[in-house]
Amino acid sequence: MIQVANAPCSWGVIENIEGERGGYATVLDEMHDTGYVGTELGDWGFMPTDPATLSGELSARKLKLLGSWVSVSLHDPDRHARSEAEAVRTARLLAAVGGSQAVVVLGNDPYTDPVRTLNAGRIAPEMGMTESQWEVFAQGANRVAQAVMRETGLRTVFHHHIGTWVETPAEVDCFLSLTDPEVMGLCFDTGHYTFAGGDTVEGLRRYRDRIWHVHFKDQDPGVAERSRREGWDGVTAVGHGVFCELGKGSVDFPAVLRQLGENGYGGWVVVEQDVLPGLGSPAQSARRNREYLRRIGL
Repeated sequence: MIQVANAPCSWGVIENIEGERGGYATVLDEMHDTGYVGTELGDWGFMPTDPATLSGELSARKLKLLGSWVSVSLHDPDRHARSEAEAVRTARLLAAVGGSQAVVVLGNDPYTDPVRTLNAGRIAPEMGMTESQWEVFAQGANRVAQAVMRETGLRTVFHHHIGTWVETPAEVDCFLSLTDPEVMGLCFDTGHYTFAGGDTVEGLRRYRDRIWHVHFKDQDPGVAERSRREGWDGVTAVGHGVFCELGKGSVDFPAVLRQLGENGYGGWVVVEQDVLPGLGSPAQSARRNREYLRRIGL
């Protein structure tokens, strides 16, 4: 049975983006008040990292901890050891608080490569990795996922993401072909996949055996087109609202739900409406997003 969660990024807690944001208590209060039953951890240190403290905070709001983003640097072999250590550190907290079904959500450190950041949403094949770079990237991913499984028993999913080295459907294909399906799955993000030029329902069908975690994110096609026309970078596109409230963009969520049903998917759906710190109205958007999902049967 699919359950619905939200994530701190909907409140402006986004990797490598500085700015004013509310404290974790406010975020968790508002998640509970707007109808969600789970959360991801957010950036390391945003929420308490002591298991007993974090468990108490979540239990008080009847929220389940189901996963956490971990920024890694898989393209750099000199940083694989650090990526592994940080993923295992996070996995230990997830296992202690969220239990054996929680997942580590790996994402290559976003918005740190200037070419990939500048061209988010319009990546051309020549901007991708070479064969040797892919080998390094996949070796790092397998190393991290195997360590997480060995040390904690948890599974790892990889998040394709704008402003990183794995954004387009072709890059998702390549990543999955080179990684171990026993320990590495996919976190399928409907908004990122759409902005990268993919067909969301086709992607859900194509990767059905590797999708272990799902992010529900919409995409405003007008903002996406303006981003391409004016050459915005990924952060600017997010700031202009390319990831809009659910049901207000181009992602066909009723079709997405039907395909998830055909896939036999029974994991979490995590609502993510990325906003920059201090922008938007996170609590009101979270409520409207939850109400929209109820209207379409979730």
